[in-house]
Amino acid sequence: MTGWNVSPSGVEFVTSLVADAMDDLAKDVKSYGKHVEGAAKWAGTLGDVSAACGGPAGPVGAALSLFVEKTAHDVLFLNERGAKSVNGAREATGYYLAGDLQMAADAQHKALSAPKVDLPGQNAGKGGHK
Repeated sequence: MTGWNVSPSGVEFVTSLVADAMDDLAKDVKSYGKHVEGAAKWAGTLGDVSAACGGPAGPVGAALSLFVEKTAHDVLFLNERGAKSVNGAREATGYYLAGDLQMAADAQHKALSAPKVDLPGQNAGKGGHK
């Protein structure tokens, strides 16, 4: 007995649910960006003229900008983690079905490692983010 007991249809069902949730999350992140941008715009400048020059809209806009900057990695990590988990589960299942339990275990182990997330504008020209 190998210790593996995989239901391919179960894996596909669960990974499709996760993929759907990731699509919803992507829509929420896009909406989040628009809402933060709108909040910064409508917060007013409180006498700060930097907004007229394309800068943050006063202290609230500056705080929102800083918040987005400090949380961008975490937000992008959510998508990368989900994608890596779904792809790893599907890849491991494929190897399992082919009878290659070592490759299935390797794919599973690889999927468990944290994904590398490059923020937009960082590492330009250095390749992808996986």
